Amino acid sequence: MAEVTQRSVLSRLMMIFGLLEAVPLLVIPFYPENSVFLFCFLLPSLFSLAAGVMCCFRRKNLTLFDASQSGIGTVLFIWIWSMVIGALPFFLSGQLRFVQALFESVSGWTTAGLSVMDPSSAAPIFLFYRSFMQYCGGIGFIVMMLFLISDRQSMALFSAEGHPDKLLPNLKKTARVIVAIYMIVLLIGSAAYRLCGMPLFESLCHAMCSFATGGFSVRTESLGWYNSLSVELVTVLLMLLGATNFAVILLAARWKWNQTIRVSEVRFMAALLIVFVPLAALSLFWAGKSGLIQAFRDALFNVVSVLTTTGYSTVSYAEWPPFALGLLILLMLIGGGMGSTSGGLKLIRAYLMLRIIWQDVQKRFVSVRQVKSPAFFKAQGRTEIDEDLRSDTLGFVGSYLLLFVAGSLLLTLTADCTLTEAVFEFASTLGTVGVSIGLTGPETNDATLIVEIIGMILGRLEIFIVPMGFCLCISRFRFRAEQKRRIGL
Repeated sequence: MAEVTQRSVLSRLMMIFGLLEAVPLLVIPFYPENSVFLFCFLLPSLFSLAAGVMCCFRRKNLTLFDASQSGIGTVLFIWIWSMVIGALPFFLSGQLRFVQALFESVSGWTTAGLSVMDPSSAAPIFLFYRSFMQYCGGIGFIVMMLFLISDRQSMALFSAEGHPDKLLPNLKKTARVIVAIYMIVLLIGSAAYRLCGMPLFESLCHAMCSFATGGFSVRTESLGWYNSLSVELVTVLLMLLGATNFAVILLAARWKWNQTIRVSEVRFMAALLIVFVPLAALSLFWAGKSGLIQAFRDALFNVVSVLTTTGYSTVSYAEWPPFALGLLILLMLIGGGMGSTSGGLKLIRAYLMLRIIWQDVQKRFVSVRQVKSPAFFKAQGRTEIDEDLRSDTLGFVGSYLLLFVAGSLLLTLTADCTLTEAVFEFASTLGTVGVSIGLTGPETNDATLIVEIIGMILGRLEIFIVPMGFCLCISRFRFRAEQKRRIGL
């Protein structure tokens, strides 16, 4: 029974993805010249739909994972499926080589925002497609799927995709709330950009990417092309909303302000901005890059952009002083809120690490009995920092940093760059941030793109899901091979 259920879930996910792949075709009536790309989107869409139908009605067992493992297996499968199928429109149209197309697809669905395309020469249908990928990738495929599967099935999938908390007791209601927030913010964001003088098409694309903390832009110079303070302020608000836990947004929408401002993630994000924006601004000012007011404007936008892991930029980071670049690297590692559209370590893990370190320091100077048991505030209320939470936090942070070091060193080999450039670029890759110091672009070699693809996937799926999924798959294949060998004997 569990096997049939898993096959049904996989088939529905593939069919949903097939429908999503066809959405960019809605651009053609507004840009008829883009009809030449019709089959570049229609063929992958029909293929995914057909594969889903065949999977649903296939009698032979298709399960690679046990029922207890199906959450991880299903999530890993649909993300890999989306990345490969999502690359086909870029490849079939001749816009990109396959590795480049795969890179662009992975960057879109993971909301990383690094790009090897030149937006100035891309057709509107591809500009919309890139933004739409980030919009869907930010909300997650499983959230969209929750309307079609039972609560018993959905909880494992919901947790495996990186959503830690239910906003409401019922997961389907949680999905409705998340989708409603997504749609409302998209409409408000698009309208706000339009009021700032941005064309309607560009307003829609940027609103999708800003709240999804994606960072794809329809302009080669990103939002710096507009040179508009109002556009930057609207983007800052959308990025901060996107980097905020959906549970916290729900609290604020219900006018529960006292609970909202008590949430540790909210306070920690505010503290980081209060400290890092002036530091970055003063660094730019002292380096003579701009006047004091312009330095604060540049610092505010770009610090918010990297902390929320959005990746929009208004300046060239290659010209920033080393101190300011160091600040950005640190913020890219931290990332946004847990349960938001952001990547990185997540604010709450960074906050917990500081609390754990401070507690350990206290123990060296006073009696252990005098050290109070630490706690923090989530949207759901006060939570104790127990041994399990300490262990999980230390394990994830340690693994994340080891992966960050390994990826940075690999980039120095594949991209033939300095260590500073590699550290900046891989921090952006692993944190799904999307800002670049100049290493990633149309001329980037395939080896560098593959390293970054792996980093983006691991970063979006919280590292452990990927190796766990592959290990479980290998174990299952070995188990089946052993069964066939025994039957043969």
